[in-house]
Amino acid sequence: MKTLTWALGALVLCTTAGLATAQDWPRQNVKILVGSSPGGGTDAMARAIADRLGPLLKQAVVVENRAGASNTLAADLTAKSTDGHTMIMGVSTAHAIAPHLLKLNYNNDKDLVPVAFVGSVPNVLVANMALPVTSVDDLVKLARSRPGQLNYATSGSGSTQHIAAEMFKDVTGLFITHIPYRGSSPALVDLMGGAVQISFDTMPSVIGHVRNGKIRPLAVAAAKRNPQMPDVPTMAEAGVKGVEMSAWYGIYMPASTPRDVITRVNAEVNKVIAMPETQARLSAIGADLTPMTPEAFLAFHNAENKRYSDLIRRKNIKLE
Repeated sequence: MKTLTWALGALVLCTTAGLATAQDWPRQNVKILVGSSPGGGTDAMARAIADRLGPLLKQAVVVENRAGASNTLAADLTAKSTDGHTMIMGVSTAHAIAPHLLKLNYNNDKDLVPVAFVGSVPNVLVANMALPVTSVDDLVKLARSRPGQLNYATSGSGSTQHIAAEMFKDVTGLFITHIPYRGSSPALVDLMGGAVQISFDTMPSVIGHVRNGKIRPLAVAAAKRNPQMPDVPTMAEAGVKGVEMSAWYGIYMPASTPRDVITRVNAEVNKVIAMPETQARLSAIGADLTPMTPEAFLAFHNAENKRYSDLIRRKNIKLE
């Protein structure tokens, strides 16, 4: 009887401790991992959220860049973290595309949980300023006259840049060569330097370089023009239909995260998204901000995985 009483008491204490842990969260600095190098679209999203999220959580929120493996290195580290204070600024590359192209060391649907959706940005076809093209039609003609001689840069195999370019190749029948990098920043450095000729990078990564006249935008891979580049046509307007690609971003945490922590992070991130400062900061880089509940984000995550799985299979896209 004494043993039973002790066991019940221990159970109550453990349960109470678990509740206290969730109620007192966070008890230390919070880390947001980013699966790409500093300066890219995912990094910009993470820092915009982290800067405002810290005061709401009453703890510092630190962004750490862990580039590699199509953003999945950071996802793997997040999935396996046990400190209870690690999350990732997830991107469609890692959470909707890579699972259908790579053999992952974690389960994309079981080891991570969607917590708070942030928003999406379109991919933009950009070219080196020295390339003798000012339109998509010019690029298509040039690429056809130089089969295999034009290179396109991406932030890694399986990225939205890679998938968008493969869609472009499929629709146009062009032969252009893929040059993967470890993140958008080094890819754009080589694009501006002329080592590669084009890229289908995301709006946040390219917009500053476009405004500074370092690279030339040819088309936005979206259904409609972006307010930040109103004079740049959509891919369909430029004469190439069927090439639409946007990157989306959201906070994921380990599946072991207590439900009330997920609820709180979702509520606080949604507050950050609603702030005029955040709206202005992210709208300026072409982002469409869309707060969601965890349930809505999970449904979106599942739908996007199906969409990309079908696309990759239909287009027979493979890693090189």
